[in-house]
Amino acid sequence: MNFIKKNWILIAILLVGAFLRLYKIDSYMTFLGDEGRDVIIVRNLLVNVDPILIGPGTSVGGMYLGPLYYYFMAPFLLLANFSPVGPAIGVALLGVATIYLVYKAGRDWFSEKTGLFTAILYAISPTVITFSHSSWNPNIMPFFALLSVYSIWKVWKLKQFKWLLICSVSYAFVLQSHYLGLLLGPILLIYWFLAKVPLKYNLIPLFVFLFLMSPLVIFDFRHDFMNSKALYKFITVREETVSIKPWTVIPRLFPIFEQINESLLIAKNIIFGKIITLLLSSFLIFSFFKNKKLFTNQYSLITLWLLVGLVGFGIYKQPVYDHYFGFLFPVPFLFTGAFLSKIYESKYKIFSVLMLGYLVSINLINSPIRNYPNNQMQRAKNVSTKVLEIAQGNPFNLAVLAERNYEDGYRYFMELSGAQVMHADRWDQKTIVDNLIVICEMPQEKCDPTHSPKAEVANFGWSKIENQWTVDGVIIYKLIHTQ
Repeated sequence: MNFIKKNWILIAILLVGAFLRLYKIDSYMTFLGDEGRDVIIVRNLLVNVDPILIGPGTSVGGMYLGPLYYYFMAPFLLLANFSPVGPAIGVALLGVATIYLVYKAGRDWFSEKTGLFTAILYAISPTVITFSHSSWNPNIMPFFALLSVYSIWKVWKLKQFKWLLICSVSYAFVLQSHYLGLLLGPILLIYWFLAKVPLKYNLIPLFVFLFLMSPLVIFDFRHDFMNSKALYKFITVREETVSIKPWTVIPRLFPIFEQINESLLIAKNIIFGKIITLLLSSFLIFSFFKNKKLFTNQYSLITLWLLVGLVGFGIYKQPVYDHYFGFLFPVPFLFTGAFLSKIYESKYKIFSVLMLGYLVSINLINSPIRNYPNNQMQRAKNVSTKVLEIAQGNPFNLAVLAERNYEDGYRYFMELSGAQVMHADRWDQKTIVDNLIVICEMPQEKCDPTHSPKAEVANFGWSKIENQWTVDGVIIYKLIHTQ
């Protein structure tokens, strides 16, 4: 009871954060082709004990991530009896753990008030919530990125060298959730070097890190260093993606910081996003000149974390999406918490209260759970049930016509029910059967299943529509070969 009485504000924040992430999670979670692909792979691991050496592919660069996220998914998928909701709940619970971790970091680095202010804002951020109630590899990055930095702070500032093991494990997860985690590497290396860690404390963390990264290395050896070559090409050759002129970064730093703040702190409010970016920038500059010396305190650590991230995004010439900020998610919240705490302790306390109240209100008003749920998983189940009814136990080929989706979301539920879903390969006639089921998610006037250039349709050969149905706004076509 004393613990609850002493920590009731933190407990309340965690409960609110848990509610916002777990509320009707089966209805709000994303479940499209990528999510279907992931659960197909993890189910194969659990059912057939088929080890996974490679993770999801990246959207640019032709690279593959490591498999740690799949192993993270596995126990949750098993506990949920192979329902895709299980891994989504796993991510949501990790999101709640991240709320506690930002509180702990804010408290240990600054003050108790900073920790609480930081946790409140992180718990209710619409963007953070959106990426906390779906199963997707980038969604675990905020927790492990913060844990990596918090661990290296323990090693550097408090000389608690055993935390280096936690740092190595968490950074392996960062790298295998998204390659933008490479931008976190310089910060960890700088503070590891400053910590002057005795050799004996380095050996086990290094071994564990290499072990966790080894599946990716084995994959590279077995596939002519495909990943290494793709990464090298991405950095050195792809001038349309990465700028080779460092001076072009400077004008982009403030706009990128502004984009981060708008996305994470202020629910996409452009005007207040500019205001809070100016306030935080002024606070950072003031803190820097007040402390003067680099690499001496937590301000330097978090500022370097932010600057390396901004420079990394500054040289990236393609659009920057919200999930790219995963390794930076905790940063604006920590700075805002520290800023509000400093103002709260001054004679301008009322300004801090008003600002916090505004941030809380605008984030709650724009909370994603106030939107109508997408029901993507239920739709995939309903459509798959209808397809199984149409197939009547016979094998069939499958194609999905959509702007941003593909077969695996539907395929998972079909295969889970024992359906024989064949991959049509024009070079192997045994894979082409009598029926092709085409699922079209577009308006009917855009659906042309017999003439689609998509490989799954083209490989089936000349065809005609035998029948069609509509389920949850999705059109299902049954195609047969023309004689």
